[in-house]
Amino acid sequence: MTVLHLADEGEAADLAAFLARLLHYDRGAAVRLQATGTALAVFGRPPSFEVLAVRAVRLAKPYEDGLEVQLDVTVSAGELLESVDESAATVAVPAAVTGPPWAGVLPPRAGWRPEPGLVGPDALRATVAAAVAEFRSRTEELPAERRTRAELDRIGREIWSRTVGDTGLPVRAVHAAQSLGFLRPARQASTGEPVSLLSSGAWLRLRTPYGSIAVRRAGLGALNVSVR
Repeated sequence: MTVLHLADEGEAADLAAFLARLLHYDRGAAVRLQATGTALAVFGRPPSFEVLAVRAVRLAKPYEDGLEVQLDVTVSAGELLESVDESAATVAVPAAVTGPPWAGVLPPRAGWRPEPGLVGPDALRATVAAAVAEFRSRTEELPAERRTRAELDRIGREIWSRTVGDTGLPVRAVHAAQSLGFLRPARQASTGEPVSLLSSGAWLRLRTPYGSIAVRRAGLGALNVSVR
């Protein structure tokens, strides 16, 4: 079994927290792992948000496994979480699983360029809070006979599909960043914490110091997709 040595206990704790949040939304979640050099990328897709979450983890030493120079495998998120040893700052890679369709289509590694118009972290948090409050208010106002799953989903899609200003980034991507611990509460965030919006082909990427949320831009079909 391959054992990865993480940079420190904090990296192990952050990885465990990310996996636990994914499992909160999908108990059967799978994640795709890619390790090259001293970086491990963990990809997951919480179904509630319809986005791709990417958590970068620092390794203590370059990944090596015989003649292989890169680890690329899809595994159970639950089994991976169980194998995280925070005190030793290690994680054992479990057996591969048949990945879900999203695991075969990842954002490109290169070619990202900055996109203008993104508001700051405080405004992003306020956007999510306002959307949550609106959803709660509108659903509570529904008469009992209309409070169906289909109607709740319709209201949710309408609210979360709105974009942040003129950026094209759906509000659900910001909600996902907050829910997965990438956009942390103001009391936990560092002063001047950078948040940026990038694009590459059909993809938009909301990047914070704790991870990224990638989402396909509407109306661009399957252009510029990296299948690996």
